Amino acid sequence: MRHALPLRSLTLIAAAVLAGCVNLAPDYQAPALPVPATLPSANVEAATPLDAGWRDFFVEPKLRAVIELALANNRDLRVAALNIERARAQYGIARAGLFPTIDAGAGGSRSRTPGSLSTGGEPRYATQYSADLGLTSYEIDLFGRVRNLSEAALQSFFQTEATQRGTQISLVASVATAWLQLAADEQRLQLARHTLESQRRSFDLIQRGHGLGAQSGLALAQAQSTVDAARADAAAFDSQVEQDRNALALLVGATPPAELLPTPAATDPGTATASAATAEPAPAARLLVPPAGLPSSVLQQRPDVLAAEHALRASNADIGAARAAFFPRIALTASAGTASSTLSGLFASGSSAWSFAPSISVPIFDGGANRANLRVAEAQQKIQLASYEKTVQTAFREVADALAERRTLAERLDAQRSLLDATSRSFSLSQSLFRSGASSYLDVLDAQRAYYAAQQTLIGLQLTEQTNRLTIYKVLGGGWKES
Repeated sequence: MRHALPLRSLTLIAAAVLAGCVNLAPDYQAPALPVPATLPSANVEAATPLDAGWRDFFVEPKLRAVIELALANNRDLRVAALNIERARAQYGIARAGLFPTIDAGAGGSRSRTPGSLSTGGEPRYATQYSADLGLTSYEIDLFGRVRNLSEAALQSFFQTEATQRGTQISLVASVATAWLQLAADEQRLQLARHTLESQRRSFDLIQRGHGLGAQSGLALAQAQSTVDAARADAAAFDSQVEQDRNALALLVGATPPAELLPTPAATDPGTATASAATAEPAPAARLLVPPAGLPSSVLQQRPDVLAAEHALRASNADIGAARAAFFPRIALTASAGTASSTLSGLFASGSSAWSFAPSISVPIFDGGANRANLRVAEAQQKIQLASYEKTVQTAFREVADALAERRTLAERLDAQRSLLDATSRSFSLSQSLFRSGASSYLDVLDAQRAYYAAQQTLIGLQLTEQTNRLTIYKVLGGGWKES
């Protein structure tokens, strides 16, 4: 009985009904954000927040064109758009309950009564024609049941819209990430092929030296191992590039034209250097970083946070509908029209006919179903509140993680470039010492592996820097304003 409305509340509601309709849904108040008041700072001097949609955010023309293809062809986005259409139709169905349903009808009947059943012993014939407008079971929404059901459907529609926007933002970020991953793997493949060509030339020199007795069999075997390792790397990256293209095609929903795919600058294998093999790629997107002291309330513009809040509002309205089930329901059924025994007299004077049949149903005993429904609605509202708070906390952490990575990226890139220069010099010196006979080929192999690993790591860090821009864009809700 603790969930039933108290007697005092019933008295107040009954008094309010005399003055007009009431709404039994709890007053909605936006929950307090369970996160720090401000977002963390990235401490990036050159970064400024951008009020831009994705078309302004991305600066690479090929990437923008690929994203346009994805927005037109991606099947997940199509499903999200169709879900909006379905939610809009469901809201229309719920809202229709606020208005009466009026039907027009016309009919005619002719009947024969046998003489054995008539008082005069003669068969009788009866004819009747009618035309009317009818109002069928229109509920007078005194306690807001229908209005709250309509409000719940409306909030579900808004939730679906926000989810669709979130799907679009995720798709844009996923396509851009896949495109950049393809560009990085193309660069890794190019580096592996250059390394393979260099190792083959070194192997040829050592093989000739071995034939002349100038190089040992150990050096020849070591040179052969570097060639085989480079062949394996080149083959692996070749396969990875094909997989990247397949992943991008799946996201786009069609095979992107070759002219829209990333194409790393070609270099001459005979003169490939560290700077040529790992050239700094031009940024594909602008840098969007919030300023210091930005309030955490900006997270409420994220589609997933908006969707969670609309779900909370819908559950709030469901409580009002569940409370209204404790009170009487009044329905009206009426019709007005004409009736006549002849078709010509159907609209004649005096042929009008009407009926009016109001009804009221009062819940007396339902085995506790109404109380159980109210408990379900209240529990669902608490679940949606917890889900909303968890969504906000997740959003805050994603922003904090992305900004934490941004704070150290410049230092990591600078350190890796310095390491690449050092390993390049070490590799060159080891080759010179080996040719002069002052060092073994094992030293060359160690220096070459370190140099190759430094090049690959730099490519990975450059990809990380590019994708971090996308991540910040995504976790902030797709930019401050989506065009």
